[in-house]
Amino acid sequence: MPNFQHILEVLRTELASVVGTSIIRLVLAAMLGGIIGLEREVKHRPAGLRTNIFICVGAAMFTVLSDELASAHTGDHTRIAAQIIPGIGFIGAGSILRAKGELITGLTSAATIFVVASIGMAVGGGLYLTAIFATGLILICLLLLGKTEQQFGLKLSSCLYEVTAPTVDEAENEINRLMEPLHGVMENVHSARTKQHVRVQFEFLGRKHDHSQLLRALQRSTILHNAVSLGPVLPE
Repeated sequence: MPNFQHILEVLRTELASVVGTSIIRLVLAAMLGGIIGLEREVKHRPAGLRTNIFICVGAAMFTVLSDELASAHTGDHTRIAAQIIPGIGFIGAGSILRAKGELITGLTSAATIFVVASIGMAVGGGLYLTAIFATGLILICLLLLGKTEQQFGLKLSSCLYEVTAPTVDEAENEINRLMEPLHGVMENVHSARTKQHVRVQFEFLGRKHDHSQLLRALQRSTILHNAVSLGPVLPE
């Protein structure tokens, strides 16, 4: 009958061997995936904190299993790990949506999922510094490049606007007139009537300077009583 001291000795031996190394790799994968997932969660993206943690830990786990099972049963050390890439591609494809017109959403989320899986594989393979450096590089891209694209108006974006007018027809005719120089059209139009006027909400797809020009034109209109921008729709 093994005593408590013997059990502790066995656990200590195992933790110092392959099992201990595997646990360290899984914990590190969870931390790195969580760092990227937190940035995605703050920006309210579909693939957020838990998703990125699961993907990173799963990729690390499969990489560790691929190596350990091959060693135990004399097989190909990369066989299981090689299936991670098509599996992650399937998940990433599910996050890409064609929302409206030229606007396609989810590409950054899908690419992030793909790279997070590679970080998990790097951790599972023992390439700790590579995984940490890649995590830092991804965070820089997510935090800085997105702001740069918005600052210089490099990407199309859809924004939601709300105006008030005496009638829906007057509001729509005036908005369409103001949009004509921008070659834009109203999308997802909704209206609601109050005792004094009607409220009309619509979306417009364009670049940053197009949105600024449209908002100024809406606010200067003598037919529209009030015009405000309610912010971006489905940002990436």
